[in-house]
Formats: sequence, C-alpha cells, structure tokens
Amino acid sequence: MPQWLKDAVFYEIYPQTFCDTNGDGIGDIAGIISKLDYVKSLGCNAIWLNPIFDSPFMDAGYDVRNYKLVAERYGTNDDLIELFNKAHEKGIKILLDLVPGHTSDQCEWFIESQKPEKNEFSNRYTWTDSVWEAPPQYKFVCGITNRDGNYLVNFFSSQPALNYGFAEITHPNWQLPPSHPDCQATVEAMKDVMRFWLDKGADGFRVDMADSLVKNEDGEKPETCKVWRNIRKMLDEEYPEAAIISEWSRPHTSIGAGFHSDFYLDHDNNGYRYLFREKDKETGECKAVFSKNGKGDITKFLDDYLDELKAIKGKGYISFITCNHDTPRMTKMFSPLEAKLAYSFVFLMPGVPFLYYGDEIGMKFMEGLQSKEGGFSRTGTRTPMQWDDSANHGFSTASADKLYLPVDTSADAPTVSAQEKDEDSILNTIRKVIKLRHENEDLQSDGDFEVVYAESGKYPFIFKRGKFVIAVNPTDKEQKAPCKFDGEQVFAIGKACVENEEITMLPQSLVVIKVD
Repeated sequence: MPQWLKDAVFYEIYPQTFCDTNGDGIGDIAGIISKLDYVKSLGCNAIWLNPIFDSPFMDAGYDVRNYKLVAERYGTNDDLIELFNKAHEKGIKILLDLVPGHTSDQCEWFIESQKPEKNEFSNRYTWTDSVWEAPPQYKFVCGITNRDGNYLVNFFSSQPALNYGFAEITHPNWQLPPSHPDCQATVEAMKDVMRFWLDKGADGFRVDMADSLVKNEDGEKPETCKVWRNIRKMLDEEYPEAAIISEWSRPHTSIGAGFHSDFYLDHDNNGYRYLFREKDKETGECKAVFSKNGKGDITKFLDDYLDELKAIKGKGYISFITCNHDTPRMTKMFSPLEAKLAYSFVFLMPGVPFLYYGDEIGMKFMEGLQSKEGGFSRTGTRTPMQWDDSANHGFSTASADKLYLPVDTSADAPTVSAQEKDEDSILNTIRKVIKLRHENEDLQSDGDFEVVYAESGKYPFIFKRGKFVIAVNPTDKEQKAPCKFDGEQVFAIGKACVENEEITMLPQSLVVIKVD
C-alpha cells in the first residue's frame, strides 16, 4: 500500500474547463500549474487528471489515439512532466486517467488491426471472422473496413474494445481465451503505457471502467481480476509507491483484484445513491439522506456500505466523491447548504476522498447545454471553473463564443474570489474540514468507523471515528437522539448540544465532537 494514500485527499480536474492560459477557450496544463497553490490551499494533496492524451475527442479524451502523447490542446509531454515536478515540490501527487478497455478508432494499433493482412495487432481488438457475423448480444461496428469482419466496441462507435479475451467462449471461431498470447500482449501493452508515465513522474492511475476488460464475465469477474493482479504485481515490484484507483464500485471485488481504492459511485441500490441521489421512481421526489425534506433512510446506506467496509478493512480503501465528470453535480438536487453538509460528510468518512473541481464553491449543474465531445447528459457538470467576476469568470480570455463550454452567467453564480471573503462559504467550510482530517489520524483513510445512532427513517445520523463523534442532521427540522458522548466541538455547521446523554441538533447541522 502506498503510504501516502493514508492521508490523501484528491482534487479531480477536468483539464479542458479548469484554467486556460493561452486564450483559445480550452483549459491547459499551464493553467493547472498556475493553480497548484490554490489546490494546496484547499488541503488537497493529490490530483486526478481526466484524460490529457492525444485524441480526436469524440468522448472528451476517453477515446485515446496515442497513450504516450499529450494532446496538443493541453500542451506537450514536457509540460506534463513540469506539472509532475511542480506538484511534487508542493507535496501534491498526480494520478493520470488510464483507459485500458478501448482506444479511439484512430489509434495506430487499430489502424493496423483493421488491415486484411495478418499482423501483430490483428487480435489487439476483437473481430468476428466474417463481415456477415455480428451476434446481437454484442455491440459491433459493421462493414466500414477492408478487413473481413466486424469489430466490438465498448461505448461509442469510435471506441473499439481492446481484446483481453472472453471468460466464456460462445463463438470459438473468433473469441479467444484470456490466456491466449495475443490477449496477454494487450495486458503487456497497457503495462508499457503505465511504465512510460510512471518513469516520467506520474504517481499512479485512476482506471476507467476497470471491470470491463474480459468479456462474457459477470459477478466477481475472476478473469478481469487476474489481469489486474498481474498489473499490481508489476507495480509492487517496480513502482511500490504508485497507486491505482478503480472505477468499479464494487470494493470487495476491486480491492481483491489488486486496486488500492475503489470509487463508491452512483449506481442502483448502492449506498452512495441512498445518501445523495435517491429519488422516488414514480413521483421523482428526493429521498436522499442529505435532502432537507427528511425522507431518506440511513440504514439503506449502511446495509450496503458496512459490508463493503468490513470486506476491505486493512486491504484497501473506498473512495467517496463529491461528484465527478460523469455525474450531475449535487447542486442539481440540493441547495447550497444541503451540498455543504453532504460535501463535509464526504471528508469525514474513512477511505480516500475526491473533491470534484468547482464543488468547493457549489458550482451548479448547467441545464440545457448542447452535448460537447460526447458529454450528452453529463455536459452540464463539465462547465468552466468560476474563479472570479472578470470576463468568463477568470477561466479564459477568449471571447465567450470560443469557450469549450459556456460559463454560468447567472447573477448568483458562485466564484472562488467571492467565497474567499465569506468565513461560512462552502469553500472555507471545506478547507476547515479537510484541515481537521489532516491533523487527526482518526479521521484519515485508515481510521475506524463505528455507528452510534442510525434508525430507519429517523435523524440524526451519529458515528464515531476514534476519539471523534460526528453527528449530522440534514433535515429542516430539529432532531434529537441518545448520545452519551460529550466533549469539545471542533467543527460545526449549524448548532447542536449534548445534555443528559441526548443530542439536540438544530435544522441542517453537522458537528464533530472530540470526546473527553
């Protein structure tokens, strides 16, 4: 386990909308370098960069054309190396985004693979053996190459799936087992990409769709797990301080496969959804635990979360997120105060937390935007960072019509500069809670987690982490619960008091009590 993960707090940067220094309307690496002191001021000591590799940007860079080349619009390989170096000088780690499941259809590997003549890349992707064969249970692109066959894609038609084999062979004329040398060559190619960037200063990778490698595999996905254990073995031997964090949202499986941490994402019947995203399927009414309407159920979260936490204890971590580039910002459902409580909670939980850029000021989900680079319903979460009240909120000097996406021009659009001046702003609240986390090992990744009070349909929720008791009442009503702990309140949103072994919490409050 890389030791630095024990006290890591990540900041996710969507590079094209973070900070533009050359006035072309698109964020760049130089812009990220210019904001490292800001990232550090938040208390974030690690950054996850969404893809910055060469790409035709049909899926915002998740369609990689060249894994070893920085996209021109962001800068150069040397610029990225400078980012590594400058970040390290400030005590900040950098994770790159690894996309191992597919490439762009403009990738050199695929250009070679689609040739009719047999070559070393022929099986780097999955092809049927005839253009007339396209089994309907798979997603194929048909009839657009000279090779006599159709190729499997993962998501968009421009994203051919890399071939790691099939766990169950249902079409032996074109499906290969994961042990086949050509499937193993795909694994080695991905390890080569990882070594390339680790040697240049990267501190590891967030892995896109980590569970999607071997096909015809469900449940615990043992063959995909074998791939990652192979890669973890390489990291342990050659780069023991490099971290890999998975987009899997099945921590007991992911950690068992060799990942150091796994994202806790907004999936059906998932604890994260019950906390922050749950809606009534018929009426659309918010039933999230952190909604002020008080209609959530904390026990639904705990039923999922506690099993996962127990399964990975001492082996790896769960990563809570405030949001990410694929998810509507919480402000789509929550008021700024509801979001402040939810975000603060994230940094008080065990594991390795992630703060999505702009959440620290309560940026809004921008409704009604036209899809940009495959964003579709996700586009409203990817708008430019709002630094100040200058043109384009300080994101870029380009004219508004040249921006990658429009900025929030509403009168109440939050900015860093405005929130810096407000002691109770979301920005300064998040700084305080992250500072508290860094100063106390009990609140960091490995700290214990014990439920003190959690009743179905009731509030508040109270839990204990070492010598700290955390109580949260997201509702708009005063709430009471038995609580035998008392001591110094070291962090608070709103007010609460403990008397006669009972805690009384005012509406929409959260307190951290250091127990005597």
